Amino acid sequence: MAIIITDECINCGACEPECPNTAIYEPSDEWRYSDGTALSENVTLPNGKEVNADEYQNPISDDFYFIVTDKCTECKGFSGEPQCAAVCPVDCCILDDDNEETEEELLEKQRFMHG
Repeated sequence: MAIIITDECINCGACEPECPNTAIYEPSDEWRYSDGTALSENVTLPNGKEVNADEYQNPISDDFYFIVTDKCTECKGFSGEPQCAAVCPVDCCILDDDNEETEEELLEKQRFMHG
């Protein structure tokens, strides 16, 4: 599963620098698949979605920090636990039940993004 940030977020920013995939962004920030990864130009993500990694994407939230599901690996391949959840003072970084992925799928995503 990917991690999501709930609307209980207090926008403290503690989570953002902890993400090894650069999957966490400030409210209203545009983002790119290439941010903090080895991805560039046109790529096909492990889930089959075709994207230009260098194109800016619309913010997922204008109100609180957000995590890009396609870039979240629950820190698999980097750490034993999701680092955003470990540092969140209000416990608003939780598993996203709508985006279930196996450990192998998360590790494959990590290898894909960081080559």
